[in-house]
Amino acid sequence: MVFAQLFLMLIVILIAAEVFTNALEHLGEKLGISEGVTGSLFAAIGTALPETMVPLLALLAGTANTQTNEEIGVGAILGAPLMLATLSIFLMAASVWRRRTTVGHLRPEKTGLIRDLNFFIAAFSFATLAMFVPHTQAAIRYALGFGMVMIYFVYVMMTLNASKALVDDGHATEADGDMFLCKLGLPNNMTVIIIQLVLGLALLVAGAKGFIHGVEEAATILGISALLLSLLIIPIATELPEKVNSILWIRKGKDTLAFGNITGAMVFQGTLLPAIGIMLTPWVPRMEVLAGVLITLIAAIWLRIMTTREGGLRVWHIGVNGALYVTYLAIVLL
Repeated sequence: MVFAQLFLMLIVILIAAEVFTNALEHLGEKLGISEGVTGSLFAAIGTALPETMVPLLALLAGTANTQTNEEIGVGAILGAPLMLATLSIFLMAASVWRRRTTVGHLRPEKTGLIRDLNFFIAAFSFATLAMFVPHTQAAIRYALGFGMVMIYFVYVMMTLNASKALVDDGHATEADGDMFLCKLGLPNNMTVIIIQLVLGLALLVAGAKGFIHGVEEAATILGISALLLSLLIIPIATELPEKVNSILWIRKGKDTLAFGNITGAMVFQGTLLPAIGIMLTPWVPRMEVLAGVLITLIAAIWLRIMTTREGGLRVWHIGVNGALYVTYLAIVLL
């Protein structure tokens, strides 16, 4: 029964994210903004909402077990960037492997991708450092958390400021197909776009809330900690929208949207949510947590190096990110 509940909540989350992202694409087109803004900000935040809601609801309005709430919160916060930097981006590249070959090029807009990775690596390094700050040093912890929030604010400003130049260079957002509500006969205007955005958000909250309780019961049945289950299972379920959207975009040749959807979510997940974790949870370097953080940073740094190398980013480079995820599984499960 509990696994049926998890599957049902997963379906709700997937539908909600698709509704939300579809409206965001049309919003980006109507506002005349770049694919970088639509992918790294709008789509990334939209499809990151499921995993955002899970730790927030777990910490603020979860179960009666405080320890379980904290473990679900920390696992979901740190598991999402791990999944994005390794498995998600690997599956995206693997989807075009046969078409582009192992040494084929991936062509996202380079300045935006580098900006995303630079901000993520900087912020996630702060999150890692905070694990070694004693609880008695609350002022230092809160300062690190506030600094991470400010990092995201600066990132948003820089991404928005770069939009006009990218649009002029031919990187404007173009929506694929009609908006879902428009298929019901409603007009394609800002009011209908906002209505669909709100509808998607409401479904995301409902799905995430149900998922929290399902995870607690599943952890008991499987005999593993809620922390480990949250590090592995919640991100796989809630990151599916990112993977599906990025796979669709990259197969259509929209590499900037595909990468931005993932790396933009990495920045969002690597700044705001760890800041909350630092301030509301024990945030200590347990083995499975520290291993996940270090592998996430290695994956992001590898992608950053390959993006700027002579010859450009190739499909096989992303295979290393997939191997890093397998390495993490081996560390925590064997």
